[in-house]
Amino acid sequence: MTQPDLKQLLAQRAALEQQIIDAQRSARAAAIAEVRSLMAEHGLTMADLGSRPAAAPTRKGGAGKVAAKYRDPATGTTWSGRGLQPRWLKAAMADGKSLSDFAL
Repeated sequence: MTQPDLKQLLAQRAALEQQIIDAQRSARAAAIAEVRSLMAEHGLTMADLGSRPAAAPTRKGGAGKVAAKYRDPATGTTWSGRGLQPRWLKAAMADGKSLSDFAL
């Protein structure tokens, strides 16, 4: 018995992935139809369910913007204390100032 070559295996994988996607879409469509049918049968609305329509997916990493912790008094530029130090802060510290001089 000969083993299938790489191209055949990749083609089979692509076909299986497409079948999975099609099956997921079909199952989702059936579930939505069933929910709509039940809602219509019982006269329910989204408000009755006590929920809002699904929001767009959010980022999983990070919590968004972080409050500034340091400010350049000359320009008003701020830095949160995360990531690389900004050039203005590095230059000021090279001139002998301390990080606490810029704390908010």
